[in-house]
Amino acid sequence: MHYRLIFFLLLAPIIFVFSQSKPAPPPQSATTKKFKTLDSLLQSEVNGDKIPGAVIQVKKGKQVLFQRAYGLSQKYNAQHQLLPNPEPTTAEHLYDLASLTKVVGTTTAIMLLVDQGLLKVDDPVGQYIPAFDTPEKSKITIRHLLTHSAGLREWYPLYYRASNKQETYRLIGELPLAFPVGKQRRYSDLGFVLLGQIIEQVSKMPLEQFLDQQVFKPLGMLHTTYNPLKKGGFSKIAATSHGNPYEKRMVYDASLGFTVKDLDPKQWDGWRNYTLKGEVNDGNTWYANGGISGAAGLFSTVGDLQKLIDMLLAKGKIGDRKFILAQTIEQFLVKDQFNNGLGWMMDPSNPVMKNAPAGTFAHTGFTGTSIVVVPQSNISLIVLINRQNMGLSGKGTYYDLGPLRQKLIAAVLKL
Repeated sequence: MHYRLIFFLLLAPIIFVFSQSKPAPPPQSATTKKFKTLDSLLQSEVNGDKIPGAVIQVKKGKQVLFQRAYGLSQKYNAQHQLLPNPEPTTAEHLYDLASLTKVVGTTTAIMLLVDQGLLKVDDPVGQYIPAFDTPEKSKITIRHLLTHSAGLREWYPLYYRASNKQETYRLIGELPLAFPVGKQRRYSDLGFVLLGQIIEQVSKMPLEQFLDQQVFKPLGMLHTTYNPLKKGGFSKIAATSHGNPYEKRMVYDASLGFTVKDLDPKQWDGWRNYTLKGEVNDGNTWYANGGISGAAGLFSTVGDLQKLIDMLLAKGKIGDRKFILAQTIEQFLVKDQFNNGLGWMMDPSNPVMKNAPAGTFAHTGFTGTSIVVVPQSNISLIVLINRQNMGLSGKGTYYDLGPLRQKLIAAVLKL
């Protein structure tokens, strides 16, 4: 026994060193078989010079299953020249959310005001905005704005006739309706600009202040903001377009269907001609509203967006604390006659959520951002892409992400 003890004591350090030198089990990564499809889809888009970079995150329950950043936060300059020392994309980069602003900011704010009993989704818009208390517009409700069925124009270059928030609100109020109220869904930024005005009227606070104090800070979304360059402290921001070439085309090119009768495209010429990085891409938000509107303007990270999704999947709770009542969230996530919820899209024919199960909700942003949430399996998919940095194609459009989005959600639904 004595010899056995001596032998063990002599051998113990060797056993210890050997055990310490064994490699730890590899963390779940892009090489894991079940995530190879997601990884290869995005990597091939970057390798094929289709997109400059991307960030993806998939979460199920309380576990982040997959997160990875690809490519570059900016690949080209305004002259479409490759940058000599481009910055790799990271999960910490802020992205211009574009129309994700509509659901991340504006819809959540309306949801919160409904939850607090300060307004109802079936309230007439004219109750809050006098310009809508007219025979033509009196039937328009907040629900109509949230569902893009208010009959408003799909788009209008507000900056041709407005240079600040108040002028913008006045102008939208003056514009005649383009479609019958409640009869069809015609996606319109103007309706969400008005929702921002209603949030300000009801809360007695500027939109950006209400969102920051009442939504983002309580949710811990400390990297979600308008005008990040003015706020300071944000060094990692993905670049988007080189000026507003597509929006300029919307004004000048009648074939796109957005030109305005009796408006001379040459009467305004304040177009940006440099690469946008930290400035919102959307022209109406930037030129006419100082970077802040209910339709666009927010910048955020994949981690911050996940916090909002987690709250919605937790039926309004942040940890053990109630943020919004479950029944309020449910009210916003019921499909209407147009297969959409309030603010959120719920149409399973849309590529971003193609063939997803009932109850799935999603939204996209023109810059290349998207969120898909599948409550049935408690899973979410966030993809942030700055496709516009590649510039316009020869056809004058940006790269179509529809096929990629459809493949990504198909892969996620198999997890």
